[in-house]
Amino acid sequence: MKIRIATRKSPLALVQTHLVKALLLAQNHALQVELVEVLTEGDRIQDRTLAEIGGKGLFIKKLEEMLLADQADIAVHSLKDVPPALDGAFCLAAVLPRHSPFDVLVSPHYSSLEALPIGARIGTSSVRRQAALLHVRPDLNIQMIRGNVDTRLKKLDAGEYDALILAAAGLGRLGLGARIRQILPLEICLPSVAQGVIGIECLAERTDLYALLRPLNHAETEVCILAERAMNQALGASCTSPVGSFAQIRDGILELRGRLWSQDGQNSCQVLQKGGLDQPSILGLQAAADLLAQSHF
Repeated sequence: MKIRIATRKSPLALVQTHLVKALLLAQNHALQVELVEVLTEGDRIQDRTLAEIGGKGLFIKKLEEMLLADQADIAVHSLKDVPPALDGAFCLAAVLPRHSPFDVLVSPHYSSLEALPIGARIGTSSVRRQAALLHVRPDLNIQMIRGNVDTRLKKLDAGEYDALILAAAGLGRLGLGARIRQILPLEICLPSVAQGVIGIECLAERTDLYALLRPLNHAETEVCILAERAMNQALGASCTSPVGSFAQIRDGILELRGRLWSQDGQNSCQVLQKGGLDQPSILGLQAAADLLAQSHF
C-alpha cells in the first residue's frame, strides 16, 4: 500500500511530516510512503498579516484540495492552523501526543518579558500574542513578522527586533530549544487552540485510511483539543480573534482554560471549566458561554 502525504514545504512542516512517516512505517513495514510538498497561499504571501489574506485556513486549503483531487491521501498539519470546524468532506483521523503548548520569548539580549526595555520591538504575527503582551506591557512596540522560524530568527539576529514570541513546540521540533529565554506562563499568554499538536487529516469517506491512522491517535491529547476546538468554534474565533484556550487532564478531570482580550489588550476576561473526559465538547461550549457573558468590552 502506498500513502501520499501532503505537506507544506516549510522546514517545520517537513520535520512534522517525517515524524508521521516514521510512525506509519514503524506500524507497517510494507507501506510505501511518499511526501508531496506544497507551497500554500499562507506560505507564499509574506508581506501581509494572516488576517488580511484570509486567516490560518490558507495553510491547509491547498492540502485539502490535493486530497479532493486524489493527488494525496493524507495531510499533516500543525493543528493550531486548522479551523475548529472542518468541512464535512474531511476528518481528523489522528492527533499525536502534544508537545509543549507554551509561547516563549526569544531574544539575544533580554532574558524575560519583564527585562525588556520600554518600547522594545517585539515580532509576532499573532493577534492573540499581541493582545496578551499589551495587557501586561502596554509600552511594548508590537511589530508584524511573517515567515518560517529560521527567517524570523535571522531578522531577530540582524537587529530588526528586540525579541520574538514563538511557539515552544516549533522550536523544540527544529532543535532550536536553546534559543528560548523565557517560557511565558499561562497567566500571561494562554496558548492558541491545539498549539503543540500535530494532526493528520484525510477524506471522511476513506475509512481504510482512517483505520490505518487511528492507531497513531493519542487519546488524552484528542480529548483536550476537542474541548479547546469546541470553545473556539462556539466563540466564532479565528486568527483575527485574541482568544486563548488550553485544556489538560489532571487527576482524571478535564480542565479547560479560556481567555479573551480586547484587540488593544487593555481588557480581558477568563474562565476555568472542569468536567469529565466523556464530554469535552460540552465543556468547550460551557467555557465559551461563560466568556461571552463576561466580554462586555
